[in-house]
Amino acid sequence: MSDNYKLFSDGACRGNPGIGGAGAVITDSLGNIVWEGKKYLGHCTNNIAEYKALIMGLKGALNNGYKNLEIYLDSELLAKQINGSYRVKNENLKTLMQDVRDLLASFNSAQVKHVRRLHNSHADKLANQAIDEK
Repeated sequence: MSDNYKLFSDGACRGNPGIGGAGAVITDSLGNIVWEGKKYLGHCTNNIAEYKALIMGLKGALNNGYKNLEIYLDSELLAKQINGSYRVKNENLKTLMQDVRDLLASFNSAQVKHVRRLHNSHADKLANQAIDEK
């Protein structure tokens, strides 16, 4: 499969830090949803929720054999940290960034792009559902 897939991921927190959730959705080149996931995270910061949502989405892509990804995040901080224009200073985030880098290395291609929140509504909805359903 050389198809390109799009991964949208989002973390949500009620309070920061607060009760968190992660959501991710993968679409094919036609925009059809081929995978989605959500996870209740418990007490965490918003940045940790964003990282965990991305990690969940990357694992979902790998488990399904989707090796070419365009990744869309509404966290500008996370996008810039992955793309190397911001350094990761927080120790908890450094560990999560290493997980992200290890996962990204498994893909044939993966580009990370920042999008406005309104273009990431499905992943945001899943993240909030994960909190609501707990």
